[in-house]
Amino acid sequence: MSVVVRRTNTFAVRPLSTQDEQLLHELLDASASLWNELTYERRQNFFDGESVWDTADYRKQYVGVLGSATAQQVIRKNSEAWRSFFAAREDGEDAAPPGYWGNEDEGRELRTFIRNDQYTLEIGERSRLEIPVGQDLKDEYGLGYQERLRLEVAGNPKWEGEQGRLELYYDEVEDTFRAIQPVTVPDSRRDSPLAEESAALDVGANNLVACTTTTGQQYLYEGRDLFVRFRETTEEIARLQSKLREGRYSSRRIRRLYRKRTRRRDHAQDTLVRDLMERLYDEGVATVYVGHLNDVLSEHWSARVNEKTHQFWAYRSFIDRLATTAEEYGITVEIESEAYTTAECPVCGERDETERAGDVFRCSCGYEGHADLGASRTFLERQAGKEVGSMARPVRLKWDDHTWSESSRSPERASPNEERTNQSTDDGKLASVGTA
Repeated sequence: MSVVVRRTNTFAVRPLSTQDEQLLHELLDASASLWNELTYERRQNFFDGESVWDTADYRKQYVGVLGSATAQQVIRKNSEAWRSFFAAREDGEDAAPPGYWGNEDEGRELRTFIRNDQYTLEIGERSRLEIPVGQDLKDEYGLGYQERLRLEVAGNPKWEGEQGRLELYYDEVEDTFRAIQPVTVPDSRRDSPLAEESAALDVGANNLVACTTTTGQQYLYEGRDLFVRFRETTEEIARLQSKLREGRYSSRRIRRLYRKRTRRRDHAQDTLVRDLMERLYDEGVATVYVGHLNDVLSEHWSARVNEKTHQFWAYRSFIDRLATTAEEYGITVEIESEAYTTAECPVCGERDETERAGDVFRCSCGYEGHADLGASRTFLERQAGKEVGSMARPVRLKWDDHTWSESSRSPERASPNEERTNQSTDDGKLASVGTA
């Protein structure tokens, strides 16, 4: 029996002219207007105790701008959001009804959905995307009987298969139009691991991910600069909120900052996961171990660290991205307990006589090394059931708003104690206890 899996292509699109850009802007804005009108009526019905499904025929109102099929898709997506809301309530969750895509006065979120048989995506030397436009917009912009708006595609979508409903939106942060395309592909299309190696991740606050593999590689993705920008945006939001007149809770600028903050974080997170999985695939890693959320948010962590993990790093969202991307490479993600790994010496196993100062971990046995990398190594050895031998010098990566790049300065070097420890015996244990 053939098994299929769902994948997602994400790519940028570019209008071919200023007129096409304005047309696309109006198309997305009309979709947001449709969403808001339908959401408003359904919210009113919900709070009045009436059926949210008994609404006006908005498809007729917007068919001239969006076309019948696109108007239908926006309405269908809205209905899916309401069904998810009711399902969450039945499960006992404290869910809120679907909200609006901005408003007319302060600006709407530009977004639409296009049925899978209503668009054409061609990838090649001159990649392009063609989408339908309502007759009113065709007349307004002089498209005549041209059936679709043609857009240039930037980048090469990874997956080919049965295409799903396309989501098209305007990214305010990057000032770019983007498309999200679900694709259904045969399970046989997945990559297979090159070997049976393992890796373990220590997900943190200052260092977003510290990774150790059974091949002796270590990767460190730094997050301090990202968090500083996140906090700066948060503080600016709080400042603007303090200046709102009584009775108001938000503004167009505040909502834009919220979206910018979230999208910047999500972009860094998506890129990190992709970069890490490509590296691990090349290392022959078949299994990745990640700490359980209860361990990540254990009581000995400070409130500030928990704030970073909840709001900034969005741990649950990260794990979802990690698992989805790993599946593309045939890599399995397993969630396991990593209790005490941050307090345990990777050399002698001591937990009580250890201390951490920033990124530096010290043990009474004389070991000194990077705290998060040491924790990922301990976690890996615990899950793999064997000790990991000598480590290569870790690869340190920093975010530059577009990619995770290896640091231009020298790679993180092991301390003299680490080097002595790694070279002292075949199994990586200290030859003798003492200070260097």
